[in-house]
Amino acid sequence: QVQLVESGGGLVQPGGSLRLSCVASRDISSHYFMAWYRLPPGKQRDMVALLGSTGNDNYAPSVKSRCTISRDKAKNTVYLEINSLKPEYTAVYYCNAYLPGVNSFWGQGTQVTVSS
Repeated sequence: QVQLVESGGGLVQPGGSLRLSCVASRDISSHYFMAWYRLPPGKQRDMVALLGSTGNDNYAPSVKSRCTISRDKAKNTVYLEINSLKPEYTAVYYCNAYLPGVNSFWGQGTQVTVSS
């Protein structure tokens, strides 16, 4: 089992920035893929960013220029930095850790609201 705890969400003005954190209950950096998803109100959940176990990253085309996913192995933490926030980025952001074909774990989510 892996517990994931997200933090860092909140109310931000358009154009602002946030750094979301996801702390894992144990070291999973060597094997697990880490991803951030978002669930906008009234819409489906979609993937924002993905970090492979070897450090390679991928982003949804709609956020590629605004987001950076990174990892601090010593802290068992994955981050998502989002810049130039837009109102349509309002969503609950979830952290996911998965081992392909084996298991997948989710955090409880952190609310991000972009509004003036």
